[in-house]
Amino acid sequence: METVGTLPPQLLRMILSAVVVIAFVFMNGLLLGYLERKLAGRFQLRPGPMEVGPQGMLQMVADAVKLIGKQFIIPRQSSTTLFRLAPFLAFVPVGVSFIVIPLSSKLQVLDLDMGLIFIIAVMAFNMVATLVAGWVSNNKYALFGAVRSVAQGVAYEIPMLLSLVTVVLLTHSFSMRAMVLSQSHIWHVFMQPVAFVIYFIAGLAETHRAPFDLPEAESELTAGFHTEFSGICFSFFFLAEYTNMFFVCSIAVTLFLGGWSGPPLPWMEYSGAIWFMLKVYVLLFIMIWIRWTFPRVRFDQLLNFCWKYLTPIALLNLLITALVVKL
Repeated sequence: METVGTLPPQLLRMILSAVVVIAFVFMNGLLLGYLERKLAGRFQLRPGPMEVGPQGMLQMVADAVKLIGKQFIIPRQSSTTLFRLAPFLAFVPVGVSFIVIPLSSKLQVLDLDMGLIFIIAVMAFNMVATLVAGWVSNNKYALFGAVRSVAQGVAYEIPMLLSLVTVVLLTHSFSMRAMVLSQSHIWHVFMQPVAFVIYFIAGLAETHRAPFDLPEAESELTAGFHTEFSGICFSFFFLAEYTNMFFVCSIAVTLFLGGWSGPPLPWMEYSGAIWFMLKVYVLLFIMIWIRWTFPRVRFDQLLNFCWKYLTPIALLNLLITALVVKL
């Protein structure tokens, strides 16, 4: 006798994947927040969080409980609907992007033929969320931060996309899985070191990380585009930033660093995912290292560096790659 109301296998898989992704996003945010504080302390010759839990491991949990308990305040003469919607616009698209990231040869939610195009389209929502958050806050500092974010995002997306297109020319595919399989003999980072460096620099700007954190410059704009957000809504912006960092590093690992490839480990079934995560967290460590090492640049320096140096170099690298592939 058939069971009435049984969910289709594909729908059940999508629901399970969504639950896993959401759980991972929250755990990744807690872990990266703790690592950044401890590493910042190490770089500045201080201990970092030490009070809550052993070595301060529960500090992020305490901060999360504090944010959840805080009052959510909506500014006067502001659109209540858009003000509540902005944090979700920043958080949800980043989580959706994980469905095309291949963590291993057997661990991928969906392998799209146009996976890279899907990722690029989803990344555009981050800019929209920032603009909405800054505009609807009815605050000049938030609006300045949003305008900076849009100008910065438009500028640095160009060299980022040009560097990604070079990998497409090498693999003749937009599938993320196909790009990993094409690196079975040699990683793309050895064939395209210039594209990898340009992508990583543009990724720092896309995620608003120092020295490109002009949209959130505390010394100039208080907290930038999310100045007026408090409580649980601020935590969504916080999670979105760390998830976006992980997402940018995941793309770099997939396209340039061989994805899940690596020497076999005793856990043969999960060795690919372990290598993938190790590579991602090495890049995240470098991101954090850069933040606490280099000072913030001026906004004119940020845009000049993109339009005068990164974009021409990325375009020249793309033309050379196209010529070599054609010949």
